[in-house]
Amino acid sequence: MKRVIFFILLMCAILKVNAQAPIKGVWLTNVASKVLDSRSNIVEAVELCKKSGINTIFLVTWNRGNTLYPSKVMKKKFGVEIDSRFKGRDPLQEMIEEAHKRNIKVHAWFEFGFSSSFKDNGGNIIAKHPEWAALNAEGKLVSKNNFEWMNAFLPEVQHFMNKLILEVVKKYDVDGIQGDDRLPAQPSTAGYDKYTVGAYKKEHGGKAPPTNYKDTEWLSWRANRLNLYLKDLYHMVKKEKPNMLVTMAPSIFPWSKEEYLQDWPTWLKEGYVDYVFPQIYRYDIQKYKATLEASLKYVPEGKKSCFYPGLLLKVDNYTPERRFLEEMVKANRENGIKGEVFFFYEGLKLHPEYFKTYGTKN
Repeated sequence: MKRVIFFILLMCAILKVNAQAPIKGVWLTNVASKVLDSRSNIVEAVELCKKSGINTIFLVTWNRGNTLYPSKVMKKKFGVEIDSRFKGRDPLQEMIEEAHKRNIKVHAWFEFGFSSSFKDNGGNIIAKHPEWAALNAEGKLVSKNNFEWMNAFLPEVQHFMNKLILEVVKKYDVDGIQGDDRLPAQPSTAGYDKYTVGAYKKEHGGKAPPTNYKDTEWLSWRANRLNLYLKDLYHMVKKEKPNMLVTMAPSIFPWSKEEYLQDWPTWLKEGYVDYVFPQIYRYDIQKYKATLEASLKYVPEGKKSCFYPGLLLKVDNYTPERRFLEEMVKANRENGIKGEVFFFYEGLKLHPEYFKTYGTKN
C-alpha cells in the first residue's frame, strides 16, 4: 500500500513539474559577490531579481568543503557547522524567506558536489578522510582545473553527500536541489582507487581497468555508476518530498561524459532528473547557436520541456554585449525553449535596461 501511495504522489509531482511556468533563473554565489554577507544584501538582491523577471534563484549551499547553512551533518563529521564567513547566521533560510515573499523559488545548489576543495590539496575533508580521495592511474589525488576530488564511486562518500542533501530537503522549504558539473560527476582521470578497481574487476572476470582513462567501455562503466547514484538520489528526495524538484547543470554533451562522466541524456531519458541546465557558455552567437542546436539533438524525445540552457552573464571582467545577450535568448525562443538560467547574479547589474523587460518576453 505504501508503494502505491508513493507512486501516486510521484506521478502528481511529475504532473506538477510538467505544468510549471518556464524557468528564468540565476545562480547566486558566495564568490565575487557580497549578497550573502547580510540579510539586507539578500533583500536587495531578491528585489533586483524580481524587477529583472527572474523567478528562480539557484543558491550556493555547498562550497569548498563547507556548507552555507548550519549543518548538523558537518558539525558531527568535521566539527565545522558552517562556513566561518557566515557563522551565527543562516543565509539559506534568509534567502528562502525573502524570495518566497516575492514569489521567487529557491533551489539549494550543491555547487562543489563531489569536489572537496579548490587549490587546497583536498582540504579539510581529505585531511580527515584520506581514504575518500579520488585517485588517478598514478595513485595521486585527482585534481582538474585546480579542483580536488572525493571518490564519487565510494559508498561512504555517496552516503555523506546524500546526508547533506537530505538534511536540506528535510529542514528547509526549498523548491529544489541542484548539482552541476561536479554532482554527480567525477573527472574521467579518476577510478583507479582500490574500491573502484575491485568493483570493475568483479564485473570483468578479474580484468583490471584500462590504463587509458578515455577507453570507451571504461568511460561508460563509470558514467553508469554515477547514473545509478543519481537514480537513487532522485528517489530519496522524492520519497521525502514528492514535489521537490531535482535539477542538474552539467557540461555540454558528449564532452560532459568524456571529461566528467556526466551522461545527462540518460538522466533525462530514464527520469533521474526533473530538469537539466547544460552550461552553454560561449562568446559569440554563431558558436552559441551551434552548441545549442547540437545539445538539443541529445535530448530524448518528449523531454525538450526539461531542457534549459545555462547562459554566461558574467565571469571575472567579462559580460556579453547587449546585442549578444539578446541574440542568445532569441535563439532559445526560436528553438522552442522558453527560459534559461544565467551565470551569475552579479551580471544582472550590468544589463539593467535589458532586464527591465526580460520577464515580459515569451
